[in-house]
Amino acid sequence: MANERLRALEEVEKEIAMILQCAGNIVLELSKDKHNASFLDRQLVQFQSSVNRVENELSSQIRYLTQVATGQPHEGSTYSARKDCQMALNRAEYAKVKLGELGRTCEVMLEQQQQQQQQQQQQQQT
Repeated sequence: MANERLRALEEVEKEIAMILQCAGNIVLELSKDKHNASFLDRQLVQFQSSVNRVENELSSQIRYLTQVATGQPHEGSTYSARKDCQMALNRAEYAKVKLGELGRTCEVMLEQQQQQQQQQQQQQQT
């Protein structure tokens, strides 16, 4: 899929070169004292068709990039899945940290309760 997109962009580049060539030919022909109307018409038609092809292909590329950038699923992309996986890993790590903190808090509370019980037992013995 990515190779097809790159090939399409290379074709767009060739079309742009063709547009520039046609524009140059038109300007050159118009600079002559006597210009060939049929040549100008052919160049103009080629210029317009090339511009339309470039515009259509670039619009297609922009639509594709918009789809990719918004995280919508599309053929050949793993971005959304990788993003979801990374977020899940972040949530799991956060949960691990919070559970560790909860465990330490519980241990401290148990130690305090044991100390209080020992103090109460010592007070009862005396």
